[in-house]
Amino acid sequence: MTRAHDAGRRRFLKVFGTATGALVVGLPALAWTPDELLGQNLIVLDPYLRIEPDGTTVIGARDPEVGQGIRTAESRIVAEELDADWNKVVVAPLDLGVTDVGGEPHWTYGHQIASGSTSIPAAWNDLRIVGAGARELLLRAAAEHWKANVDNLRTLRGEVIAADGRKLGYGELAEAASRLKPDPKRPALKTPSQYLLIGQDAGDVDARDIVTGRQRFAIDNWFGDVLVAVIARCPYPGGKLAHVDDAAALKVKGVEKVMTIPPPDPARPLGTQPLAAGVAVLAQDTWSALQGAAKLDIQWQPGPTAAVGDGALAERASTALLGEPTKAVRTDGDFAETDKHAHYHFKAEYRIATVAHADLEPPSALVKVDSQRAVIVAPVQNPRATFDTVRRLTGLAPDRIEVKLPRTGGGFGRFLETDYVAEAVMLAKAAGKPIKLIWTRADAFAHDTYRPFSVHHLQACADSKRNLTGWTHRIASTSRLAGREPRERWWLSEMHPDDLPAGLVDNLQYAWYALDSALPRGSYRASSHAVNAFATECFIDEVAHGLKQDALQFRLALLGEPRKLAYRGHGGPVLDTGRLAWVLQLAADAIGWQKHETSTHGFGLACHFTFGGYVAHGVDISMEGRKLTIHKVVCAADLGRVVNPLGARAALVGATLDAFSTALRQRITVRDGRIVQSGFTDYPLATMAEMPNDVQVILVPSEERPTGGFDMGFPSAAPALANAIYGGTTARVRQLPIWPELLRLL
Repeated sequence: MTRAHDAGRRRFLKVFGTATGALVVGLPALAWTPDELLGQNLIVLDPYLRIEPDGTTVIGARDPEVGQGIRTAESRIVAEELDADWNKVVVAPLDLGVTDVGGEPHWTYGHQIASGSTSIPAAWNDLRIVGAGARELLLRAAAEHWKANVDNLRTLRGEVIAADGRKLGYGELAEAASRLKPDPKRPALKTPSQYLLIGQDAGDVDARDIVTGRQRFAIDNWFGDVLVAVIARCPYPGGKLAHVDDAAALKVKGVEKVMTIPPPDPARPLGTQPLAAGVAVLAQDTWSALQGAAKLDIQWQPGPTAAVGDGALAERASTALLGEPTKAVRTDGDFAETDKHAHYHFKAEYRIATVAHADLEPPSALVKVDSQRAVIVAPVQNPRATFDTVRRLTGLAPDRIEVKLPRTGGGFGRFLETDYVAEAVMLAKAAGKPIKLIWTRADAFAHDTYRPFSVHHLQACADSKRNLTGWTHRIASTSRLAGREPRERWWLSEMHPDDLPAGLVDNLQYAWYALDSALPRGSYRASSHAVNAFATECFIDEVAHGLKQDALQFRLALLGEPRKLAYRGHGGPVLDTGRLAWVLQLAADAIGWQKHETSTHGFGLACHFTFGGYVAHGVDISMEGRKLTIHKVVCAADLGRVVNPLGARAALVGATLDAFSTALRQRITVRDGRIVQSGFTDYPLATMAEMPNDVQVILVPSEERPTGGFDMGFPSAAPALANAIYGGTTARVRQLPIWPELLRLL
């Protein structure tokens, strides 16, 4: 991947059609653009790719890059159908694509969000069409140049090749191709047998810049004449400012203004506005702003509802689970009657701690706002939500709001919110100058949208032949939809009615119970799959051991013959039990499951269906005193057709290690109504010494439609680790984080 042509390349995204001699291809010119990509009554689209006269191909990547490798994968899809020379490809991030049609926003690039591993599935058809359409224009241009039949021409690595061996580079054809009118018919797409790039490893297009320090992340951006803002926020959810004396702060050299931010409006949805009341110090540089904030004399008044920790929430859950559920999510057969006559009975409670996102890059926002325009540069996962927040606060027309999408150092759901952008826009409007808002690490921990706390009550029963005949799973949790959706919809983020073992057990009940909490909650990597899979897969392991059955064979028997079960929601419409069973078998074979009964190590397995992907983990551990050693980890995954295997393997390894780190020690605690943690000293990430030296990834070859890969490797990792710990110690850990509970049990 060459960077020789980087200078000024991004300007082409704003000046469509003005560069002489270049072929600029975007969906607006193509009559066969799919309706689902066009958004709302699409009028104009900017280009996705441009071919320069020198053969350089500039490809625009539309989705936010938060470390999942989407810029690489999306550009490979376009380049494949274009038959581009990958060594001459330059990838540039697109801004949020929005146009003004009758005063309303229309989304010109279609899908632009980093959430739920949706980017690749959404891009698969869209971007192949872009590349194929450009390839056909180049073929036609070559046919006219040679006076040849276009059917006798082919393309390969940035060249059109005639039957007699003559060649023309794409750069030589760009100008002529730019004058052609696209064929109204949908372009012919390659068959999988013709793929040269898709399915082959590709390094991240930003890798060289990252390792050499040239990569600009969101927090690295800057405008001229900017004031840096640091905010002291109310530590009590729903609290407000009682008193402030800013005299000492204003005496700090470089400090120019002190401004207040009002408490959140209860009528506004959570995450679309500041999460807390605050006092902002605006200064000429970051150090001055920090020093000024430290010298503020502030008193805060707690909110009407005090935040409580997980212990108090667990007590509330115990009471709630004795009553009627907030939502009966699914009922198959009659569990109560089946349980009466069952030969074997099982019951367990699992608790999942509140955790923070702990992104390495904390929130920030660089904002320029005036009466004519707003420009936003921030770590963003949902640019449309950012746009909506800016529009609400400024009243600007849709085409007057520019949302940049720089590379972001992590996301995991935190940057789906727009609270930090709202803060910066409010300050920029009031100050009349561009603002660079900086959050400290302590700010990020104290004012996160946390992963919900949950308690899981599970029961199962089996007949005299040790066949599983009944299953119940009841969850009490602090829904992440609280403050965003009506209460009757809160269950939707917490429980999925078709998650296994639904459809595998005749008598099954899923139910959800609401827990109220003053702490703000939000999306977290793999959403509720990450916590529900822990409870489900650990309990399945318990049942298998209780029935004196091999945990692998018990799971395979439960999955049964390969079949497709109906699956409502994200990842559906079907769940293929055969694909899940296959990755489970692969993980078990690779981890050496056949020796688990005779080994001194502990072995654990778990599997889960997440967002259309099928993933299983096998873990091999040993425990000596208080030292846990993770010897080997295998992650087997069926993600459909994989665009970039190297990127997919990296995503699965990262998800596995992140899941282990989160599961071992991480927990947010509350004392006197406020968050205790302020950094990685009291919210420890796992060290390299605690993690396995290697995670073996097995990607199942598949011709199924691609899924994403960022979330899928997370849910089954932690339960596989916990099951391995049981195998090596006989200590059954039923709580996250694992480590403190394990030490209590040993």
